[in-house]
Amino acid sequence: MLRDYLKLHFVVFLWGTTAVMAKLITIPATEMLFHRTWMAAAGLFVLALISGTVLKYTWKDLLSMLGIGLIVGLHWVAFFVGGQISTASLSLVGFATCSLWAALLEPLVNRQPVRALEVFLGLVVMAGLYIIFRSEFHFMTGFLLSILSGLLAAVFGIMNSKLVKRISSVAIAFYEMVGAFVFVVLMLPLYQAYYAEGGELQMIPAPTDWIYLLILSLLCSVFAFTMSVDLMKRLSVFTVQLTLNLEPVYGIILAVILLGEGSVMGTSFYVGTSLILVAVLLYPWLKKRLT
Repeated sequence: MLRDYLKLHFVVFLWGTTAVMAKLITIPATEMLFHRTWMAAAGLFVLALISGTVLKYTWKDLLSMLGIGLIVGLHWVAFFVGGQISTASLSLVGFATCSLWAALLEPLVNRQPVRALEVFLGLVVMAGLYIIFRSEFHFMTGFLLSILSGLLAAVFGIMNSKLVKRISSVAIAFYEMVGAFVFVVLMLPLYQAYYAEGGELQMIPAPTDWIYLLILSLLCSVFAFTMSVDLMKRLSVFTVQLTLNLEPVYGIILAVILLGEGSVMGTSFYVGTSLILVAVLLYPWLKKRLT
């Protein structure tokens, strides 16, 4: 059991490095995601072949998984662009709202009443966001994109919770990576026309970028995802979800260590961040006690 807990924290630590990788990679976020998505899809395809995972499904299921992949692609664009134009710490805080977005959206999808506890914790999160906004207003666009990435993560998480009951998690991940890759490819012309510096795409990563891209695609996507699924066989859903909420904590600590002063924020940032993390961490515990 101790070994499983250590594995789970290692998975969360890997996911916490993603915002830091976005700051270290020299090519822009969109070009970076082009490489990450095809590399992750290729890695998952190889994993499916090795594990004997079935990849043949009905057109309805295929379109569902590819459609969710488009949402995943938009989520990644929002997260990494938000991190590159603000700070890794700030982008991780915005993404930390994911679990509370899920708490508010899932009852609506399942046609259940929204619980007072979830509304209260949502207000606590909004208070934390207000404190951060007030002190870091110059990073508003990046912070909003990071919050959007958290919202989108909640949306495709809810969708996946229904699919995973009848479809292999490896197959879901593979087709969603393909969908994310398609999304990035489709948006490249628009990005080049209106947002790319000098109207030119920077598609060729620097030599060191390939190292970070391999970490993002193989470790943070393929390896960490499959390990988390395997751990669900032995650890409760509550334990996994509670630990996943530590992702921004690991990420912020790593950002300060590796990126230095660029990720050290003001006092108001840490006050607001503490409010958000308290709400996120308390939610699963209070939900279990009160239901």
